[in-house]
Amino acid sequence: MSYRIFIRKMSNNATLKLINNAEKAEKRLAELKTKLEEVKKFKVEEKIKQLTQENLSLLSQVEDAKAELIRFETLNGKKQYPLLHKHIALSEQQSIKDDSKESAPKKEKKEKEAKKNKEKPAQAVASNEVTIDVRKLDFRIGKILEINKHPDADSLYVEKIDCGEANPRTVVSGLVNHVPIDEMRERLVMVLCNLKPVKMRGVTSEAMVMCASCPEKVEVLIPPNGATPGDLVSCEGYPREPEAQLNPKKKIFETCAPDLKTDDQGVACYNGSPLIIPGKGPVTAPTLKGVHVK
Repeated sequence: MSYRIFIRKMSNNATLKLINNAEKAEKRLAELKTKLEEVKKFKVEEKIKQLTQENLSLLSQVEDAKAELIRFETLNGKKQYPLLHKHIALSEQQSIKDDSKESAPKKEKKEKEAKKNKEKPAQAVASNEVTIDVRKLDFRIGKILEINKHPDADSLYVEKIDCGEANPRTVVSGLVNHVPIDEMRERLVMVLCNLKPVKMRGVTSEAMVMCASCPEKVEVLIPPNGATPGDLVSCEGYPREPEAQLNPKKKIFETCAPDLKTDDQGVACYNGSPLIIPGKGPVTAPTLKGVHVK
């Protein structure tokens, strides 16, 4: 074999090796790219999960903050009104959109059904409506077992109240500037028990002590003689149907609040009907008449 042929063979072998190595390198590079994409995809999915959880947490905090704001506004005499017009407007807009998508036969069928519904008795339609009034509020009698000033708020009391349950409820009340602490100890009070628990300066409040209130004065309501912790408070003409827990979004208490007042005898009423403990008597204010109960 001549020297030139030998050199040529060696050169061909080297070229083949280089080609093979290049192919292996490209294959390896493709594998690495695939793994890199998988890692990126995994990290993106993890980040999405993390952000979703953070978003849910923030939404919960916003709802708690709204509920706390409503609570403070209610305690300070600000009326709350449900924004029903927004829901009506949204439903009307959605109805318009749905109608625009329907074909002529479907529209005609829908119009016939609507006409039939209009012909139904008003009583049948009314039976589907949800009544929002004092019957949805869970008023009970409680006894203050323990009371102290809030560690982080000069205007708030923190009370332990026996409401006739297995454990006393923790209640935060903005009464420091209105009722001396000695007048609060061991006294019977009327408590709204189905509010959603809400944190007030770091302390979770599980109910609300009801008072007669005007700009000049606030008085804690007085249960009738013979009342005991756990007694249920009723309203004449409104059979009790309390929610297990009031949904802050429905603003049930805020809807009822404008009609909760003391009458000219100082009796706590809803729409003029007394709040009473059956067989024992009405709940009253010490002196305030014709003022809001909140």
